[in-house]
Amino acid sequence: MDEFSVTFPEAVCFGASIALSGIFYYLHRKKKTVVDKLESAPHITIDEKLRNLLKVTPGEALQYAVIEGTVKPISEPLRSHSHQDVVGVLQKFTLKEHRLVWSGISRSWMDTERVLHKRVNVVPFVLVGLDETAVRVLSPLYALGEHTEIINEKFHQPSYSFGQLVGQYLSGDKPKGHLEIEEMLKVGTTLTGIGELILDTEGNLCLRPPSDNSQYFLSSADFETVCKENHLEAFWWKTLAAASALAGAAVLLWVALRYYKHLKRRWETEQESQDFARLQAEAARPGANDPEATSNEPNGHSGNECVICLTQPRNCILLDCGHMCCCYVCFQSLPRRKCPICRQDIVRVLPFYQP
Repeated sequence: MDEFSVTFPEAVCFGASIALSGIFYYLHRKKKTVVDKLESAPHITIDEKLRNLLKVTPGEALQYAVIEGTVKPISEPLRSHSHQDVVGVLQKFTLKEHRLVWSGISRSWMDTERVLHKRVNVVPFVLVGLDETAVRVLSPLYALGEHTEIINEKFHQPSYSFGQLVGQYLSGDKPKGHLEIEEMLKVGTTLTGIGELILDTEGNLCLRPPSDNSQYFLSSADFETVCKENHLEAFWWKTLAAASALAGAAVLLWVALRYYKHLKRRWETEQESQDFARLQAEAARPGANDPEATSNEPNGHSGNECVICLTQPRNCILLDCGHMCCCYVCFQSLPRRKCPICRQDIVRVLPFYQP
């Protein structure tokens, strides 16, 4: 019987599941660290007491804190190109190209997009509290979270001649047009900032990215929403890690089941060989001391040769079909337990002794 071995697809699936579960678990732990950091961050009110608090804090800094305030520019604000009455402190322009590409796999047109151009304008701004105390926001482009809103979105669809359309269909690539998007963090927006609070050299209150590489957030949502979003992301990474680990366990269980069946077949084959040898010996014993039977036994096996090896005599009966067509050695070497004559499944084999 062939030796047991793990197949290539099984090894690939098991290795991929272990690798993916490790990656997903790492991302879960990373996001869980962010969640724990958020939950332990103190909520600070923007007022004059904040300045006094930082003065008595070691290093004049709170490493991770949560503040909420209203956006206000320090200098001249930015003005929207499409709506002149809209002003803000952070402005994003994005130009995307949309195309239809023919997929030979799904046999359909697939919508794809790519960013052709992106520009960001920003002016210094502060978050203002109830008593007009201001906290300057540093490095807002490094912050995570949704803090801009779409001011203008316009799609430019080109026109093509009949020949160009035919060429696009034949090439499998059809440009749909260009999408212009203008986003802005508007003046007066209530913003939640999560980062490091410091007093700079001039005594100004500032919010900046944490020096311990914790995540920096600026969001137009409230603090509870930010926490829920990060909780949900951590949950999904954990779910994916568990699903990948279960897939790896399923592959391992499948391999173990195959190995068990392999051992069971080998044990059954060995047991069958022992039973066959015992029955063959019992069948040959009555004629072992008969000199007449021994003298009449032919030297050759004319007409009684195994149909597979054509050298050894036929010495086994295949059940349930009852054919006597091969020797036991050739029966054991059959790739499948099917009769060589009628292709019926072999349930049992018995020795055949011809005196």
